[in-house]
Amino acid sequence: MSAFHKASLAAGVAFAALLAQPGQAETVKMTAFAGHPPVFPWVKLMDEYFIPEVDKRLAAAGGKTKIEWTRAYGGTLVKLGSESTALKDGLGEVGFVSTIFEAPKFPLQNITYYTPFGTDNISTVAKVITTLQDKIPEMKDAWTKNNAVFLGGTGLDTYYLFTKNPINKVEDLNGLKINAPGPSANWVKDTGAIAVAGTLQTYYNDIQTGVTSGTLTFSTGAFPAKVYEVAPHITKVNYGAQFGGALAMNRKVLNKLPKDAQKVFLDVGKDYAEKFNALLTGTSGALMGKMAEAGAKIRDVSADERKKWAAAIPNPALPWAQDLDSKGLPGTKVLKAYMAEMKANGVEYPRDWSKE
Repeated sequence: MSAFHKASLAAGVAFAALLAQPGQAETVKMTAFAGHPPVFPWVKLMDEYFIPEVDKRLAAAGGKTKIEWTRAYGGTLVKLGSESTALKDGLGEVGFVSTIFEAPKFPLQNITYYTPFGTDNISTVAKVITTLQDKIPEMKDAWTKNNAVFLGGTGLDTYYLFTKNPINKVEDLNGLKINAPGPSANWVKDTGAIAVAGTLQTYYNDIQTGVTSGTLTFSTGAFPAKVYEVAPHITKVNYGAQFGGALAMNRKVLNKLPKDAQKVFLDVGKDYAEKFNALLTGTSGALMGKMAEAGAKIRDVSADERKKWAAAIPNPALPWAQDLDSKGLPGTKVLKAYMAEMKANGVEYPRDWSKE
């Protein structure tokens, strides 16, 4: 080998070594997405807390990994109900998956919607679902099958009834069309009301145009969607806080990151969930006050009346559990475990959905 070639080889090796110097940051492009716009708190906190906190902790860990973020909210990348598909196909790296709108893929996570009239404690509901996912493999598998990693689960503040006209007793629902998404349609079954599908993005127009007379929804969704403007009568039935979805990440993308960077995403995901559920608890009460100031008429429901409402509907949990059992999923196991965990957390139901 000539001296020239040796010198060239040495220069190339030195250049390569320079590029591979330890401490040099690796920039990873990621898209954070959600079907809902950032006006809703689960997306807002994702944008204003999760992303900057990940950046902050990665920098504090030495800055070896840097994220170049693209934000795609409000259906700009994927429509509501298709978020897990976007994660699975790699269209985005971090997304909010609304499990209520993806029930076929996350049937066991929807247990809360089949056990209404529970607690209005959002943190308790999210905590119990997260606990069950750690204990019951089939629940965790739902995320794995979608090439996703569960980062942090979120609850939705308790559902109330928003209607054009006052509802003074359960019998007043007879003949009314009510927007009730997915399994929440069971909450008005046999009351004489007709459940109509919809989302926070359709309720206002549905009620305003007379397609429906009201909706079952929660304060932190109803306020930004301005539902109270067209349905100013709020009946605080307290159907219970629900598990609404989770922040999740593409599994392959997470696994390719250095271990310290993986830990940052997982840790911030847990903190996001805790902050979100605490935020929602405080926010829901404040927003109820703002709706009252704007003219909404709010009626409380007594424990005895609530028990009557619960008794009016057929048990939605047992058929749900039995159907999943027939499909090879542990529906009954999850139902019993959920009710037991809720009881252990001090929650009392007007009916035990697992024993009837």
